[in-house]
Amino acid sequence: MANELTIGGVDILPGKRVKLELPVARLYTDSQMSIPVEVLRARKAGPIVFVSAAIHGDELNGIEIVRRLMRIKSLKLSRGTLIAVPIVNVYGMLQQSRYLPDRRDLNRSFPGSAKGSLAGRMAHLFLNEIAHKCDYGIDLHTGAIHRSNLPQVRANLEDEETERLARAFGVPVLINSVLRDGSLRESAAASGTKILLYEAGEALRFDEVAIRAGLKGITNVLAALGMVVKRKSKAAKTEPFIAYDSSWVRASSSGIVNDLKKLGDRVVKGDGLAQICSPTGNFVDTLKAPKSGIIIGKQNIPLVQEGDAMFHIATFEKPGDVLDHIEIMQDTFTS
Repeated sequence: MANELTIGGVDILPGKRVKLELPVARLYTDSQMSIPVEVLRARKAGPIVFVSAAIHGDELNGIEIVRRLMRIKSLKLSRGTLIAVPIVNVYGMLQQSRYLPDRRDLNRSFPGSAKGSLAGRMAHLFLNEIAHKCDYGIDLHTGAIHRSNLPQVRANLEDEETERLARAFGVPVLINSVLRDGSLRESAAASGTKILLYEAGEALRFDEVAIRAGLKGITNVLAALGMVVKRKSKAAKTEPFIAYDSSWVRASSSGIVNDLKKLGDRVVKGDGLAQICSPTGNFVDTLKAPKSGIIIGKQNIPLVQEGDAMFHIATFEKPGDVLDHIEIMQDTFTS
């Protein structure tokens, strides 16, 4: 790590902690809209890691994770640099929306352009001022509105070092996820930045288990990189398992939903997942699991349209072991 680090025109020296704003654009009112950034540097050289949240503006869990992370009184880096970005999509967060005012998805707009659309300009700014200056990144997400995700890490697990850090994060479920066109992960990977994507909880909601698991996961990764001293814990270790396949089960009809299974449940092929009923009582349709596995994501709203994604099922070689570790995680972060 070079001694020089400049973000948004601000020079940040080793041993310093600095808060700054990355100007994005002006509002109609001529007010400046900026991305908040906090940088913590150790005196000793080491990895540069960013932690980002709210690339989708309605994904609030990550904002709280970053806030708690940077408020840990004992957070002292033994080496390297930590760059915390609690709100990337400031426009979406203000509007409680996944998207930007131009209705674009910021996480499908990378690498962007300094002269492009608003989404393109924000993507270009974040990529060049933050991601390209880092060796590693942890990008925090939740499920979409009315949809929850079990705490999980998605990453390129074919890369040995990325898999090591994903395992160090400490959640039960790891998913070997392909790089999506226009995503931050894709553009960052092109410059050699290795990124873990943490998914947990639901949009526009705080989920305490998801927040605590995410906070612990970040400190675990920093410890694995030798940036912080890991404290001994009496809590049971959560051994992660890699899902070799996952898919959404879609509604076979429209109607009112009565769930038969919940997030984190193990299901066997043919098990009933939910009953979809006509509000007038004309029919009851049972949605069944097309394969065995663990439910790692589900829709929460009790209304469904035919074809809607309802249950996300991941398959594992030893689903019983995964379920045990999910229960350990839930017990650990609810006690």
